[in-house]
Amino acid sequence: MNIGFIGLGVMGRPMALHLVRAGHRVCVYARRPETAAPLVEAGAERAATPAELASQSGVVITMVTATTDVEEVLLGPSGVATGARPGTIAIDMSTIAPQVTRRIAQRLAERQVRMLDAPVTGGPAGAEAATLTIMVGGEAAVLDQARPILERLGRQIVHLGGHGAGQIAKACNQLALLVNAEGVAEALALGARCGLDPRRLREALLGGIASSRVLDVFGARMAERRFEPGMATRLYDKDLTIVLDLAREAGQALPAAAVVRAHLDRLVAEGRSGHDLAALIEIVERLKP
Repeated sequence: MNIGFIGLGVMGRPMALHLVRAGHRVCVYARRPETAAPLVEAGAERAATPAELASQSGVVITMVTATTDVEEVLLGPSGVATGARPGTIAIDMSTIAPQVTRRIAQRLAERQVRMLDAPVTGGPAGAEAATLTIMVGGEAAVLDQARPILERLGRQIVHLGGHGAGQIAKACNQLALLVNAEGVAEALALGARCGLDPRRLREALLGGIASSRVLDVFGARMAERRFEPGMATRLYDKDLTIVLDLAREAGQALPAAAVVRAHLDRLVAEGRSGHDLAALIEIVERLKP
């Protein structure tokens, strides 16, 4: 199948490589040629614009950073919509606002382009191993057509409902992850303040009902003071903005999320937006009772 892929960052690059290695004809677009170079070396073609990419693709996948980025590459003057043929499937795997996803889907439908919102969880390791969980919104019949492609990228594919449902699920995922990370940071900070070795404390917690993937991965980085970039804090801050906007629209209070947001904002204000989420523990440690 001819597949276009836009967004070749820490998540998108290994995902696109999986598709190349699976034997698909893959065309990629990136603003900077050097970003696309590893894919071109692996056998992908490079397009000059998203429109050019779409003109030769039956399926177009986007994996970019922000809501505005998705709007630009799909609906902009040289975007996917201007080059796509009727029947093309656009799969947005970015994490963006659900209400904007619905608007984009409607605009694309006017050009007979079918859309799925399919954000993922699993991080860079999941992208590298093709073990992502993919949360899908859109028509079931379109997902059925796209499923063989998505199965090359993830281990679990869950259809949540119509357009925007995948993005709502991703917002809920990020909410649970971030509140959990705050809890892990507070638990390890308290233990250390009371004289415990945070590494041994994490080991003990992993053996009981408090165990979680967040405690396993981010707890290790917190205990070992490893704050080098993984998924940058600024991306979680962006995601939490989506969560809180969605909550306001739905009329749902999220008190724990508000606390985490204040701590993430503080990290960003301190110039640490590129650090791993594990740096959250340093903000917690400085809090006064």
